[in-house]
Amino acid sequence: MPYNNKLYFIDRKTNKMANSNLSNAKKAKNDEFYIQYHNIEKEITAYIDYNPDVFRGKIVLLPCDDPEWSNFTKFFAQNFERFGLKKLISTSYAEESKTYKSGYQPTLFETNEPQFDKNKTIINGKIFTLTHDKTGDGKIDVDDLEWKYLQGDGDFNSDEIKKLRDEADIIITNPPFSLFRQFLAWITETGKYFVIIGSKNAITYKEVFPLIKGNKMWVGTTSFNKDMLFISPEEIDPSKRPKTATRTVDGVVYLRSPSVWYTNLDHGRRHQPLPLMTMEDNLKYSKHKEIKGKKVYDHYDNYDAIEVPFTDAIPSGYCGVMGVPISFLDKYSPEQFEIVGMCENEDLYKLKTNQSKI
Repeated sequence: MPYNNKLYFIDRKTNKMANSNLSNAKKAKNDEFYIQYHNIEKEITAYIDYNPDVFRGKIVLLPCDDPEWSNFTKFFAQNFERFGLKKLISTSYAEESKTYKSGYQPTLFETNEPQFDKNKTIINGKIFTLTHDKTGDGKIDVDDLEWKYLQGDGDFNSDEIKKLRDEADIIITNPPFSLFRQFLAWITETGKYFVIIGSKNAITYKEVFPLIKGNKMWVGTTSFNKDMLFISPEEIDPSKRPKTATRTVDGVVYLRSPSVWYTNLDHGRRHQPLPLMTMEDNLKYSKHKEIKGKKVYDHYDNYDAIEVPFTDAIPSGYCGVMGVPISFLDKYSPEQFEIVGMCENEDLYKLKTNQSKI
């Protein structure tokens, strides 16, 4: 089946908000930003809607997690029976091994358990598992989680966590943004299924884009137009951050981040064709002044492609190559479009358009 359109990604817009909002994470390597429960629920539900058995009989691993803070463990534990999971595994990273230090205090959940160890709670990671009805109340849920200290600190590159990775069928987490490249490689070398969160900027990484181009990874169902709000274990002072960096909801201050889900689990949205107008209609009726009223689309002087600066201006039936923004990617359907390449960062400003004269 021939493709309708060939796409070449051109992204001239540096995402300043992403860089500024996560600057502390890059400087101090404070990557502890926890996603909200409803964001997880909305994304994972989309995979269930597309394939109700996607998690049935599967072992799900949640690495780089902190089950006492993170909502990933809560969500999958609460839905263990509904999803038909075989086993849930969640691991955390030891406080002592974190580059960013905070005023750590073990939770009552940990200190009230007989296996609590005041030394291990600092130097060892923890592993939480869920397989059966421990409480005997007739259901399997968050109350049935069992935990113990790991032998090591919970580093995902350790042999201990790699064994858990190899045991799992699906890996789901919000990995440290500063280690996104390494974490993605850690997953893809095994061929496992995954659903992970990363910066929108990661699309342009040389380790990431070939996977997208090769249809081995794609973005999730959450729209690019919606920033995720993250919870920080540290108190956030909005006055010390750019106005665009935080959002206060019901008195709670959240960190805003242009982040997206990356996955190789199929979902229905990626198979929905994007409604398009013809090139002629775009030139006549487009809502964008850069398009409307022109005789033809701009063409690059030094690359055989037309410039399409807006996703809704992609012309139907055009068989040549088009330069489109990265923001198109959450509308991408592999049955409708073919991705042929991406402009490397150092080449972004070498592409010049032959401006059409009206």
